[in-house]
Amino acid sequence: MIIAIDGPAASGKGTLAKRLAAHFGLPHLDTGMLYRGVARQMLDEGARLDDVDAAAGFALSFEPGLIDDERLRGREMGEAASVVAAHPPVRAALLALQRAFAEQPGGAVLDGRDIGTVICPGADIKLFVTATPEVRARRRALELAGRGEPVDEAAILLDIRQRDARDSQRDAAPLVKADDAVVIDTSALDVAGVVASALAIIEGKRHRIISSFQ
Repeated sequence: MIIAIDGPAASGKGTLAKRLAAHFGLPHLDTGMLYRGVARQMLDEGARLDDVDAAAGFALSFEPGLIDDERLRGREMGEAASVVAAHPPVRAALLALQRAFAEQPGGAVLDGRDIGTVICPGADIKLFVTATPEVRARRRALELAGRGEPVDEAAILLDIRQRDARDSQRDAAPLVKADDAVVIDTSALDVAGVVASALAIIEGKRHRIISSFQ
């Protein structure tokens, strides 16, 4: 079973993906970490994030194990990744890696921006997780504060709005809801409520599939 989860920054898709992966015993890939990893390498090497050729080179040689680097989780890397992810050659370079992860025996859970539309258009389950920009900014502020990082919620909200625009307006694999994805608005839900909603959607889909063969 392949579960594709898409949505904007800080919508809760990553937390949901981890919970579903644990529930179903499936491997999980946060595809955004791939782009953060490429951006991290570029910054470490002094390359400009808008250098498309350099970004593509780093993406082609990217080692998946690098996504465990704790430095990738800060706000700076989120912004940098959004810039790098807009380069079509970077997305093309990382496409095979993501698809190979999804197609391993038994399936997988992947979350990102283009899982249901580009990476796994044939996924068994497609979810689009969203929330208002204000709620997402508040969540991100709490996350950063929990890691001891300085927090300016107004600046975070501005960053989120800018990332939304950049992610949805880019030419390569923009952030859009797949036609057959089910929307989960997490604005007024806690984690347990989001997970319960997702499980109800998944079990309903499974039931319909089973019924169609009877």
